[in-house]
Amino acid sequence: MSGNIKDETATSSLIDVAEKNNKPEKIVDVKNVVSSLIAGATAGAVAKTTIAPLDRTKINFQITNKRYSLKEALQFIVHNYRTTGLLSLWRGNSATMARIIPYASIQFAAHEQWKHVLHVETFKERKASPGKSFIAGSLAGVVSTTCTYPLDLARARMAVTHKEMYNSLVEVFVKTWKTEGCATLYRGYVPTLLGVIMYSGTSFFIYETLKRLHNERTSGRDVHPTERFIFGAIAGMLGQSSSYPLDIVRRRMQTASLTGSEYNTIRSTINKVVSTEGFIRGLYKGLSLNWIKGPIAVGISFTTFDLTNNFLRKCNFLNR
Repeated sequence: MSGNIKDETATSSLIDVAEKNNKPEKIVDVKNVVSSLIAGATAGAVAKTTIAPLDRTKINFQITNKRYSLKEALQFIVHNYRTTGLLSLWRGNSATMARIIPYASIQFAAHEQWKHVLHVETFKERKASPGKSFIAGSLAGVVSTTCTYPLDLARARMAVTHKEMYNSLVEVFVKTWKTEGCATLYRGYVPTLLGVIMYSGTSFFIYETLKRLHNERTSGRDVHPTERFIFGAIAGMLGQSSSYPLDIVRRRMQTASLTGSEYNTIRSTINKVVSTEGFIRGLYKGLSLNWIKGPIAVGISFTTFDLTNNFLRKCNFLNR
């Protein structure tokens, strides 16, 4: 009798284990999604506000055929400071925040979900499937760009115009819609998408790879915030360098009606830039400035996200 009871108990235990193993995997963890959204928004806001003056300077050179150098970039910043005040260097930052907060929020949350879907969440999985790790980053960029592109166009237009033309973010949308049509809000979307596939895929892949290598060489020691910043800076430099020409193309297409130039397609824009300004001086104009602001921004962004996300996942209100 006791033998039968033991057998039944053992069988029952095996059934419980089998049911647990066969339980459908949770596709979306709400707690992780919420923490990723909040951490991503925080990361984007902090990073972009920090480098806003450099961002505005870069855009102003990108959309024109004016000769670029670090000296002239510095002169642009000094001139704006002297003529219109310190806060003018942050002109368009409200539009940047309106874009970057949802963009970074969606991008980081999407990346966490794509890592889960593609099974590259752990260091071991990323090492086994580096291609999938790159794809996860690229898809995160595609999702966030598609959702927030009109805000990026509005930010670019505010950055290159005076306050008299566009007094607010809403005014950019209203005037653009009335004078150029709603399709203009997605002008330059294709080169942006092509660029973000390379940029987002490369930067996320490099950052996650550097963290994995650190883990292997330090026997699992936690990554220090300074190390996270350095890893993010390296990832940002490589990611932005890989997609920079397409960044030039999208800026020209986004602001064509404001500069009086015709940039209708990716090919025609590239041909015009190369023929009038040269290959390096045209398609890589402002890259040296990007090597200053880009690593700072991406380093701050990745570091802020990791620290904020780790903190939020330990908070009691998300565990309820």
